[in-house]
Amino acid sequence: MTTTVPTRMSAVVQHRYGDDLAPLLQHVDDVATPSPGPGQVLVRVDAAGVDRGTWHLATGKPYLARLAFGVRRPRLAVPGHDLAGTVVGVGEGVTAWRPGDAVLGTGRGTYAELALADADAVVARPAGLPAAEAAAMPDSGSTAWQALHQHARVATGDRVLVIGASGGVGSYAVALAAAVGAEVTAVCSAAKADHVRRLGATDVIDRHAEEVDARGRHDVVLDLAGNRPLGVLRRALTPRGRLVIVGGEDAGPMLFGLPRQGWAAAVGRVTGQPMRGMLSRPSQETLTALVAAHAAGRLDGVVTRHHPLAQAGEALDDLAAGRITGKAVLLP
Repeated sequence: MTTTVPTRMSAVVQHRYGDDLAPLLQHVDDVATPSPGPGQVLVRVDAAGVDRGTWHLATGKPYLARLAFGVRRPRLAVPGHDLAGTVVGVGEGVTAWRPGDAVLGTGRGTYAELALADADAVVARPAGLPAAEAAAMPDSGSTAWQALHQHARVATGDRVLVIGASGGVGSYAVALAAAVGAEVTAVCSAAKADHVRRLGATDVIDRHAEEVDARGRHDVVLDLAGNRPLGVLRRALTPRGRLVIVGGEDAGPMLFGLPRQGWAAAVGRVTGQPMRGMLSRPSQETLTALVAAHAAGRLDGVVTRHHPLAQAGEALDDLAAGRITGKAVLLP
């Protein structure tokens, strides 16, 4: 299949870090189209995910991350990681993909018409999987899947508590835990209770009115909010319950939640309750599992908002402020 690739494309370009991203990312510029190198594919982006990782890199927080991603300004001027689209070009050594293949996964600079991705960072997108749903999966969906299956080892019949259940990772966690037959209690605001119930939560704790241990003890606790003392989280665990802390925004702009994750692991070794933090990385195995879960009807309703590229900053600001229920995506 022959595909004509333009030499120029539209993309969101960021020239400096900032906490208020709406004015920084509101302009869509005309830039040169990147060329795929060895082991890479060039993808025409049909949709791009709005995720916490992109927010961190756009704001330059935690500050230590700037050593790797640019001290004064982002080293990669076009933000965005998650994507769904169609392969239009392949680099040297790529045999798994060819132009015309529909894919989803992670790339670089996905807030654009075209973006590069490593050939082993994408998987096939079935015809029945809409681009918007596919683009929302890689970061948030992979984090939830790995937290539940690789770290918490969730099983049928487990009582699972998801703190921060109405966000992107939380929405996937509720749906995926319910899919294996777990009994899910969701912690979120009362205004978002209907959303998590539709995804499979059997009970909801209003985070403004009750503490997270209000429903007794659970076999698995996923803490996605990053601001509860370990003592409170332990009260919500059975004596051998498993706690997984995902990310965290509570330790200041230098380190964010990393110290809390380390402290949890140390306490867990003493108490006998496995407690750990985690950082996720999408893989083809995880993405394939998410595609299968969507095909089985387990992930319907996670995506609730769609934005044009020019509203990328606004969407990221809303994400950080907790104004997005579920997931938002950009449509170039």
